[in-house]
Amino acid sequence: MYKKQFEIRWSDVDANAHLANSAYTNFMSHTRMTFLAENGFTMPEIKKHNVGPVVFYEHMHYFKESFLGAPITVTLEVSGLSEDGMLFMFEHNFYDAKGNNLAFCEMQGGWIDLKERKLTVLPDSLLRLLDKLPKAESFKVLTKADTRKFGVRPKPLSD
Repeated sequence: MYKKQFEIRWSDVDANAHLANSAYTNFMSHTRMTFLAENGFTMPEIKKHNVGPVVFYEHMHYFKESFLGAPITVTLEVSGLSEDGMLFMFEHNFYDAKGNNLAFCEMQGGWIDLKERKLTVLPDSLLRLLDKLPKAESFKVLTKADTRKFGVRPKPLSD
């Protein structure tokens, strides 16, 4: 399990004076990108292959509040990857200084070709890096069907 620590800043709280939902998203994103970079997915490396990560969804569950100045720990576990490396899934947990679980998030995403703006498989060198990532106990091999598990589809704007 990967862990990253943060301190809640003034810009991270909302009008209720607790950690804003947008801050949870920002902390998770920073944790993911640090984890990926530390495992070989540096910005120069992914740019060299003309790929970038995109988020399909982030499904949050909030348990307890956290406040300005409080330290928090964000964890990351790789809970799914497709065989071709196109799709990935991570689980995040947020903990306070006493180890209380503040929130849980499942997020799913994929890699896009930055020129074509379409999902793409990873080149072999990046795929080999993915294979080395530590996996969660709940790890599963992802397929395109997993990207549709909630049945949500785009719909046109109606009058």
